Amino acid sequence: MKGTQYCQWQFRQDTIVAIRKHDDGDGEKVLRIANVCDKYTMCTYPADPNQEIDLKNHKWGHYFICGYKGYYEYAKSKGVDVGTPVGLDILVDGTVPTGSGLSSSAAFVCSSTIAIMAAFNVKFPKKEIAQLTCECERHIGTQSGGMDQAISVMAKSGFAELIDFNPVSVVECHLAAIVLGIKLGMKPQEAISKVKTLSDVEGLCVSFAASRGSSDPVLAVKEFLKEEPYTAEDIENITQKDLPSVLGYNPSSLNVLKAAKDFKLHQIFSSLEPPMCTPEAKRVHAFKDTVSSNSNEEEMLKKLGDLMNESHYSCSVLYECSCPELEELVKICRENGALGARLTGAGWGGCAVALVKENIVPQFILNLRKASISQGLTKGSLTIMILAFMCLLPSLQVVLLFSSFDILSILFIMFAKITADFDQ
Repeated sequence: MKGTQYCQWQFRQDTIVAIRKHDDGDGEKVLRIANVCDKYTMCTYPADPNQEIDLKNHKWGHYFICGYKGYYEYAKSKGVDVGTPVGLDILVDGTVPTGSGLSSSAAFVCSSTIAIMAAFNVKFPKKEIAQLTCECERHIGTQSGGMDQAISVMAKSGFAELIDFNPVSVVECHLAAIVLGIKLGMKPQEAISKVKTLSDVEGLCVSFAASRGSSDPVLAVKEFLKEEPYTAEDIENITQKDLPSVLGYNPSSLNVLKAAKDFKLHQIFSSLEPPMCTPEAKRVHAFKDTVSSNSNEEEMLKKLGDLMNESHYSCSVLYECSCPELEELVKICRENGALGARLTGAGWGGCAVALVKENIVPQFILNLRKASISQGLTKGSLTIMILAFMCLLPSLQVVLLFSSFDILSILFIMFAKITADFDQ
């Protein structure tokens, strides 16, 4: 499995971190983290890169500590003399909406890590920073796949970024791969220790398919993973271990186990197509190929809209990561002229993105505001921002609409300028 592809745009909201470094021996060695927004109270931590983050007592400053710990761990692994920890005064500001599915936590961790590097006059290549920040966010229990960090660190003005990598598996994907490995002949303990994603058992799937005269590795999925949801007891009987230990007692995985009633292992992989590539990944490349093609504007926009609608169906129906509010929002967008609309971000709330022609944007915004309020989605007014991107489609523009919700904040991104240059 070569990986999963993502098409990422970075918008011009940002998180800013300023650091004042104390001299060695200058007073108490503490990290004082303040925020320009008085909504966030000052957090104080010891200047100890080995400290454990108290996950039961969540504080916004924990995200800075992720970057702090991650920097020291990585710097030591690269042979950097990190010296004796000193006190730091930190001030944070930013315009990335929090709790809105816009990766504000990833932006904070990335900014914190880079600011710490600057404070200690250390430089790492961008690709290493992207990987580092992905890993250090896991100190707070977030199983980040890395694409948020990659686009935050490596984005170029005026470009969309095509990111191709193997993301950290969700719990169901992880469990499905382990069960499949055992069914294909691996010993339970071997599968638990070695199998993380489907790519780890791809060879076994290919061999099984070949033994049946087929070239389709998904044949193993259809043969060995039942369509009915698995209970925790079902999986524990197969792995011969309790699920927490199977998942390495990972905090975020344990939270999933507490909430999940069953696990749809067959459905996770049944939509895969040779060569172990999900339709979602194929849609990313289709999107890239479309904006890079010589199609006329109408054909291009229709194709892009169709791809977005197909992607939302996949997220909503196959992966079940939508919610009633997002379903209503996507429906309203399409009914009011959007060529395509889908959820974005992690799902289960957060954001929706829609493709809209420039000449209807003002009316579209007005209709969207009215329809959202009438459906009880919003309280208060929407704030509109327009962002400029390099583009080849002059009839499009980017409009951001922010609105506060009772349960979530939703960002509407109406794509009206699509960048046709993809930096790979």
